[in-house]
Parts: sequence; structure tokens; C-alpha cells
Amino acid sequence: MKGEPLVCHRISPLALAELFEALEALRASGRARVPDRKDGMLVPDAYPGSVVPLFIPGPSGELQAQECSWGFDAPSGARAKLVFNTRIETALSQARSGTGLWSEAILRGRCLLPVRGFYESWTRMPPRRGAQVRFTYPGHKVFLLAALYQDGRCSVVTTEPNATVAPLHSRMPLVLGPGESSIWLGQGFASLIDRSGIILDVEHDEEQPQLSL
Repeated sequence: MKGEPLVCHRISPLALAELFEALEALRASGRARVPDRKDGMLVPDAYPGSVVPLFIPGPSGELQAQECSWGFDAPSGARAKLVFNTRIETALSQARSGTGLWSEAILRGRCLLPVRGFYESWTRMPPRRGAQVRFTYPGHKVFLLAALYQDGRCSVVTTEPNATVAPLHSRMPLVLGPGESSIWLGQGFASLIDRSGIILDVEHDEEQPQLSL
């Protein structure tokens, strides 16, 4: 929507090698465990236009690791150059109509974006307006955001904010809880629009560092 504050335009992603290690663990043990990072391994925070690694369903449904550029080309005439968030309500409407930027991706391009955290700008309550806040998932060093991909590009899916995010921002990424990745990749993905059951940790990011360790 015109004038709406930016949503989720900074994330702490994983390295592609970490996704490959997680897939090896999944094949060996049935659990996609991400190992602790090696000393000295730095993965920069990602912004729209960055290349980020995703889990994408393969032809037989098995997960594959693949890098995509974060952001779709904006429709002709739009002010922004990249569209890097997808409102789930808009995508579902376009899926029903069969037209629009997300009409194909929401049906055939749902994927998983592993992160160690995401950021939102404080837009609702002064005097901290504009300050960035980092959100993490308690008990999970790595968690998944619902995303869409198509032709080498991806977008983070957003929804109405839950109780953690609502005091700061009018939207939030669609954070997936334990066991919900298969739902997002399956036929019942629309049921995940409500994120009220997800509780996040909040970290104030005063200095806005460029690296998350």
C-alpha cells in the first residue's frame, strides 16, 4: 500500500553451506539441524537486492538448497524498483483471480527462508520511531520465514502482526513454528495467516550493526 512503512527489509540469513549441512543432517537423522557456526565465520545481514539461500521443494518434494535474489522486479509504473515483501492477503486474492504479481508464485513457488533473526523499524510509538528492532525466536537459533520464489527471485511473505510485533509495526513476516514448514509447502498453507500463537524475543538495535554473529 502507498505510504505503508517498510516491512522486514533486513534479515540475518544463513550461509548456503549451512543449508547444505542441514540437509545432510535431515537425510541422516530425519532432523534438519544447523550446526554451530565455526569460529571466524561471518554472514552479513541481508537487504533487498541481496542474494540469500532458501529451502525450495524439488521435483519429488525433497528440499533443496538454492540461492535467490531478494526482491521481485516491481510492476511497470511502480515507484519502487524491487518488491521484496508479499502480503499474504493479496497473494491469496491473486491466487483466486489468477492474475497479479504473486498469482503463480503463491501456488507453485512457496519456499522456506532460514534466518537467525529479522528486523523491523519502530513505526508506531514515539520517541523510538525509526529505530530498528531485531526479533528472534526463543529456543531456536535458526527459524523459518515463509517466502515465495520465481525465476531466481524471492520475497518474504507478511501478515498481520502478533502481540510481540504489533506495538512496533503494522505488519510482520509470516514466521513458521515447529512443524509448520510442511503446512506452508502443502495444500493448507492459507491456514497459517494467523501468527498470534508465535511468541518472539525483541532486541533493540541501537547501533544497527552490519553483521549478526
